[in-house]
Amino acid sequence: MSARASDTQQHTRNHHSDDVSASGNQILELEAFLPYRISVLAETVSQALGRMYRQRCGIAVPEWRILVTLGQFGRMTAKDVGRHSHMHKTKVSRAVASMEQRGLVYRRSNSADLRESFLELTPSGRDIYDNLIPEARAFADAMLAEFSEDERADIERFIERLGKRARLLNTSAANDEE
Repeated sequence: MSARASDTQQHTRNHHSDDVSASGNQILELEAFLPYRISVLAETVSQALGRMYRQRCGIAVPEWRILVTLGQFGRMTAKDVGRHSHMHKTKVSRAVASMEQRGLVYRRSNSADLRESFLELTPSGRDIYDNLIPEARAFADAMLAEFSEDERADIERFIERLGKRARLLNTSAANDEE
């Protein structure tokens, strides 16, 4: 990134409400727009982790999310997995079908509601989970390696607060649609 672009980003972060073009129109610089920057960061991290999962185990990010969710909670419905991992039901369904075909998850009917089934890891799925967890933790530690303990705590607090605020704004927007 050029020094000018970096200066522009800093200016935009500090004075974004006053930015106007030569023609008098407001300007929104995408690279300095907080929601976009968060999205790019999340995508960059996801791609790096996804590469690791593919290379080590031949699984994609949606499969990883299902693997970790089932590893954490044990038996769950696909709907609950999707809710916890923030994935659309179609993505969950495709990933579960792939994982089932590869022998990584069991699918068992729910006798109380035949429209849904329970998912759980097979021994092979559990082995992958157990082997990837230390690598995932090492990746997360490497991301924070240049931060002090106080800064890490600040990051955790900021992420929590931003998450709460985003959920509140999302709820508000959904209510406005009704």
